[in-house]
Amino acid sequence: MRVLIVGGSGYLGRELTRQATRCWAGVTATYLSQPGGVPDARWQHLDLRNRDDVLAVTVSARPEVIINAAYGYEDWAITADGAASIALAAARVGAHLVHASSDAIFSGTARSYDETAAPDPVMPYGAAKAAAETAVRAVSPGATIARTSLITGDGRSTHEALIHDLALGRRQGVLFADDVRCPVHVADLASALLELAHSRLAGIHHVAGADAISRYELGCLVADRDGLDRSALRAGSRQAAGLPGPLDVRLDSSATQARLGTRLRGAREFLARQA
Repeated sequence: MRVLIVGGSGYLGRELTRQATRCWAGVTATYLSQPGGVPDARWQHLDLRNRDDVLAVTVSARPEVIINAAYGYEDWAITADGAASIALAAARVGAHLVHASSDAIFSGTARSYDETAAPDPVMPYGAAKAAAETAVRAVSPGATIARTSLITGDGRSTHEALIHDLALGRRQGVLFADDVRCPVHVADLASALLELAHSRLAGIHHVAGADAISRYELGCLVADRDGLDRSALRAGSRQAAGLPGPLDVRLDSSATQARLGTRLRGAREFLARQA
């Protein structure tokens, strides 16, 4: 199957590209700054802020499926407008679109969020991701929208790098004990997205980990796994710090999990220290 992975040089994108090249011969992946280092993929430069380039790269790749794993945390043009451009390009070439979304679209005021929950963002990034979902659903009603949470697990995520820096005294700061998410292992997430791409399941799907834990607990789990001193990590309060964004966002992925062969492990399992 011919697949185009947009944002292939990012953390999730590289894992998607790596796994996709194991299954399919026609894998094209895009990058903004530099290629992602997966040799069996065809790499194409792409700036999502240029709609003409999005269409040109898509036409050149001739994909049957497009997976959009790209985002710009503080860039509406990439996160929201870029997603709209990808949806338009997918419709133009008749490709099925899998769009990776985020739990940042929610306020955290509900006890948990299943696939029927409507976005109610309280921060700019969440608003951009919610706008991206709206654009994708309007342009490509048959698209797959996959909402996820903190992506981590293999030692190379930004979350794990921060925890190492804090534990080793290379940075100062705290890990919030009141900031709760459902971390997912990057390999599990990539596998689930490729499975959704292959099956072309339309609509909204939640693909987060099975455990709801705080960023501080995540830090302690990483420290224990990697042989670091967890006592060097300091707990703090996001609410007390007055930082924008939701506090407790728990994605209920049970409905999607029931349709997947990929098992979405919880962080307490995939970060457990090996004997």
